[in-house]
Amino acid sequence: MASRLTTSSFAVLGLLAIRPWAGYELTQQATRSLRFAWPKSERLLYAEPKKLVEHGLATSLQESVGERNRTVYTITADGKAALTAWLATAPAPPVLEAEALLRLLFAENGSVDDLTAALDQMATEAAQMYEQVVTINGDYLDGNHPFPERTHLSVLFATFQLELFDLIVKWVDFAKAEIATWPRTEGLGMTEGTEAILNSIKQRRSVLGTPSITQSADR
Repeated sequence: MASRLTTSSFAVLGLLAIRPWAGYELTQQATRSLRFAWPKSERLLYAEPKKLVEHGLATSLQESVGERNRTVYTITADGKAALTAWLATAPAPPVLEAEALLRLLFAENGSVDDLTAALDQMATEAAQMYEQVVTINGDYLDGNHPFPERTHLSVLFATFQLELFDLIVKWVDFAKAEIATWPRTEGLGMTEGTEAILNSIKQRRSVLGTPSITQSADR
């Protein structure tokens, strides 16, 4: 039986729809473009605890809960030391994994309606996650944080999530307004809206303290 196709499978299929590629060329092109929208394949994280045990960074203990057995993993002293050492290293650069962006990148192989629907789904899910974060953090004021000593970390982390989800919703509105001017997804090249966006990008001088693309692109 053939293996189930994944989003990563369709990412490569999208590249092949552009033109034929050699294996190493696909790798180069994925590094050039796909990593900005779909940087990794699906990972089977269930194997990580076992790996930590193998490295002596955690221990495992079999426990019975009713009629079921479970494995409980606990960090070791070496594990805590390794974690502390890791926190002192430079982090990897930020990446964004969003299937809707991948579909935008290859949208010339589909319809305007397909692309719009994908972006609508992206905005809907971002709005839902926004509300979930608001609800969870709102409860903290009532003393409902499961780990109150970590409130300062959890809440600051939440602010990033809220800003990101809010940005996604706003960007989708911006993108849909531009897409609404397209008669199709294929072969439009430099449209009037595209030129305005490029001029906005050209005017940027730094990542911080500059107008957003959605605000400065004059239609």
